[in-house]
Amino acid sequence: QVQLVESGGGLVQAGGSLRLSCAASGLTAGWYVLGWFRQAPGKEREFVAAVSWSGGSLRYGDSVKGRFTISRDNAKNTVYLQMNSLKPEDTAVYYCAADKTPIVFTSKYEYDTWGQGTQVTVSS
Repeated sequence: QVQLVESGGGLVQAGGSLRLSCAASGLTAGWYVLGWFRQAPGKEREFVAAVSWSGGSLRYGDSVKGRFTISRDNAKNTVYLQMNSLKPEDTAVYYCAADKTPIVFTSKYEYDTWGQGTQVTVSS
């Protein structure tokens, strides 16, 4: 059974940076896409970024392009989200997600395993 545990959230001022980590366990042989979504109060869960097993395919949500970078270390079964130039509108609970597929999807409905989430708060 795949389990995902996020860490690295916190409070930061606008313009600052944070790096989120997601440690995955129970990944069996196969292609796993690892991704990040976020959900602000009263809003739908939104795609942030995702990366293929090889790291060769990356996708980003329009609102974070040029500011966030996703990467993964398969030796550590960990995916990272480097968030720079943070804005108050980036405030949300950030969730790590896994999908056993070689294709990087942006829809939350494609992902079948989720972490518990980590809070990111950006103050103005």
